[in-house]
Amino acid sequence: VQLQASGGGLVQAGGSLILSCAASGRTFSSVNMGWFRQAPGKERELAALLLWSGQITYKDSVKGRFTISRDNAKNTVYLQMNNLKPEDTAVYYCAADGGYIGGNYYPKSWGQGTLVTVSS
Repeated sequence: VQLQASGGGLVQAGGSLILSCAASGRTFSSVNMGWFRQAPGKERELAALLLWSGQITYKDSVKGRFTISRDNAKNTVYLQMNNLKPEDTAVYYCAADGGYIGGNYYPKSWGQGTLVTVSS
């Protein structure tokens, strides 16, 4: 699966952004899709995951603020981010495919990162 992410930028705390990720190369509706993020000096972490079955998982700190969704007709997955906080500042990566190993999710494909900066 090839992935192309877009939508990052600079926003003030409390603001909103929407990230988009266009996918190609597979039947999109049967692909697990997710958004990971990596803050400066920290490890990459799962922010939101949307399995092809419809099951959704969010990192605890983004629950109630972030929404992951997909449009199978457009082969695109979205991450709506509301009430952004400075600690949400990170490079966000779109990811696809893969599965859980030992409780952690490991994608097979990665898009290029898009930087989200939240100012206080």
